[in-house]
Amino acid sequence: MEQENKKQTQENFYKKLKEELNKVEKFPTNFTYKFIIPTEHKKIAEIQKIFDDANPQFQMRESKNGKYTSVTVVIYVIDADQVIHFYKEVGKIEGVIML
Repeated sequence: MEQENKKQTQENFYKKLKEELNKVEKFPTNFTYKFIIPTEHKKIAEIQKIFDDANPQFQMRESKNGKYTSVTVVIYVIDADQVIHFYKEVGKIEGVIML
């Protein structure tokens, strides 16, 4: 039951996100994703792999103490569904904070 509630909550979140994206963005457009992750090369590589086919521009910056890395990804997207697709894929990586 708890898993079902979590899934429903996620579905509602992405439904609202899609509505907001369609209000504030004019598609197609360049879209900027921002993530914060523990500084681990494996996790950074996982994010890069997700965006491989999207002709991404990456910018990465480590925190002062080197414990975290902020990752900015800019890609050209066709619609809100494509934006959400990438958020869902990155969301599968443990420890990622999506901004």
